[in-house]
This record gives sequence, C-alpha cells and structure tokens, in this order.
Amino acid sequence: MRRLLVTCLAGVLTTTGVVVWAAQAGANDPTVVVVNPGESIQAAIDAAGQHTTIIVKPGTYAENLSITTDRITLVGQGATLVPPAQPAAGTLCDFGEPTATNGICAAGRLDFSDPNAPPKVPDRLTDVKITGFTVQGFPGSGIMFLGARNPTIAQNTTTGNGAYGVASFFSTGGQIVGNTASGSAEAGVYVGDSPNAQVLIAGNTTNDNELFGIFLRDAMHGTVVGNESSGNCVGLIVLGTASGDFEITGNNFHENNGFCPPEGDEGDIPLSGIGIGLASADRNAVTGNRITGNKVSGDVPFSGGVVVVDASDGIDPPSDNQVVGNTFGDNDIDLFTDGTGQGNVLTGNACTTSVPPELCG
Repeated sequence: MRRLLVTCLAGVLTTTGVVVWAAQAGANDPTVVVVNPGESIQAAIDAAGQHTTIIVKPGTYAENLSITTDRITLVGQGATLVPPAQPAAGTLCDFGEPTATNGICAAGRLDFSDPNAPPKVPDRLTDVKITGFTVQGFPGSGIMFLGARNPTIAQNTTTGNGAYGVASFFSTGGQIVGNTASGSAEAGVYVGDSPNAQVLIAGNTTNDNELFGIFLRDAMHGTVVGNESSGNCVGLIVLGTASGDFEITGNNFHENNGFCPPEGDEGDIPLSGIGIGLASADRNAVTGNRITGNKVSGDVPFSGGVVVVDASDGIDPPSDNQVVGNTFGDNDIDLFTDGTGQGNVLTGNACTTSVPPELCG
C-alpha cells in the first residue's frame, strides 16, 4: 500500500509540476504559446513543435481539437471547450462516425489494415499532457487518447459527453489523475484495448455517469488508487477475457444505484447496485477499498459491493483475483461470486452479507 501511495503521489506532483512550470513561464518564452479568448486553440496546436506548452486563458472556446505532435503540453487555465456549430474534419478518434465529435483527440498513427484484429500502432503519440480544461456536451468523448505512449490527463472536468469523459485506447503508460467526469453516456474514465496499459488512475471523481464510473476493458496492468465513484450503475468494472493485473486499492465506491437496461455494447444483462465488478477478468488485487451503499434500482441477476462473475458464457471465467481487506457497509449484498473460475480469493473483508453466505465468515 505504501508503495502504491508513493507512486500515486509522485504522479500527482509530476502533473502539478507541469501546471506550475507553465504558469511561471513567460509568454515570451519560445516554448510557450498563450491563447486568449477569441483566438484559435487548434491554430496554436497546428503551429507547435515538440516541447511546446500551450496555455489557454479563461474563457469558452467552441472548438474540437486534434493533437498529433509528440511532447505537447496543453494547459487550460479556466478554459471551457464546447462543441462548435461546424466541427472540424473528423479524426481517428471518431472511429469512422463523423457525427461522433470529440472534445480533444490526441492520436498516434494507427494501422487498421486487418479488419479482424485490433489496429497496430506503428508510431505512438508520445508524452502529450492535457490539464486544466472543462470539456462539455460533445457527442463523442470529452478527452481521448488513441495509440499513445505515456499520456497525461490531469485535473480536467468533463460533463455531459456522449461516450466517455476521459478515454485511452491502444495506449501504454501514462496517468489519468485528478479529473472529474460526470454525465457521460458510457463511463467517466475508460482504458481499453491496451494489453500493456501500465496506467495510473488516481484521485479521479467519476459520478453520475450513465453506465460506469471507471471502465477497464481488454486492458492489462495498472494501478487504480484513491478514486471516488458514485451515482453510476457500476462504480468500476474490469471486463473481458483480456483484462486484469490491476491493483485496485484505497478507493471509495458508494451509492452506485443507477439502473442500466440490457442493451448496447456492454452485454445482455441489466446492471445496478455494483461497487466493483470483475467480469471474466484475471489476477486483479482489490484491497483496502471502502464500498458502501450500493443498492439495486431495478431487476438484475446479481449485485454487490464487489461481484466476481463469468461474463463470457464459461469460456474464460474470472481467475486468480484477490478481494482482501476491504470495508463494506449498507450494500444490498457486500460480496457476490457465481463460483466460476479458479484461484479467486475473497477473504478478510469487513462485511456482513455475501453470496455464497460463508464469504463474510
């Protein structure tokens, strides 16, 4: 735990250092560009070389942004992004849907030549940082990284976006730290399709999203620490047979009482009242979390503070997960497992109700 908290603190200090450095740098510094209200943020991005910091002054900017240059730092000092009347041309982040405009798309070069496999990433977008923005009301996601290496998404606020608040696909390394994401149609924070994610997700607040607070799908390796999640159908879910090896510790998942009917891309079962879901995921360590007040608000096949279930019709059930030393209270059910898989350990938790009943001693 101590090592995890030190890692988290180091990440927050690194991000804070970016903001402080940018604030102290002068407008005449050749590596710093200042954008004022009425000016174009995208024009500053297009003109920027590597190691440029772009400081965006307070105001509302009707733009959708695209970043494809390495080592750019984009700092919003009270800047708000809203959808423009005429969005800029589509980006890779739209996934071929021109109406799915994203607030900020930061993308490397991807190869989609094999339609039956995930894209290859021959050239990753490296060391791009986005901090301090409010991004609201976009039909796609608020902030999205695609094919990135060591991206940083820190201290942003996303509200009412049509897919994810903050999302990272096909990426490795980096930090998602200190963001607030609410009102997203799918999840506040998403990491997916990343077999070597190695991501730090720390200190985020993900409330009142329509499906999930934090969504990890087909992603491996990372740390989820010090986040707070409520008002979703599920506070956090690790989903998929290629998902796992996450350390999930020191988080607060409470009152995730929304109801998600069985429709869309996330399966054929309704969901509600789940703090943490491990669905066909392997080797996750769920320790030292506070999980309270998660109650169902509709007819669902299972619920619980933590649920460990098979989401793949028995092909690859959840295995080798550890749910140890968590504190539960006022959930409909504290712990639930469907008994599938092997090597799952659910013990030593401060809980009172479980399925099967012996999990809480």
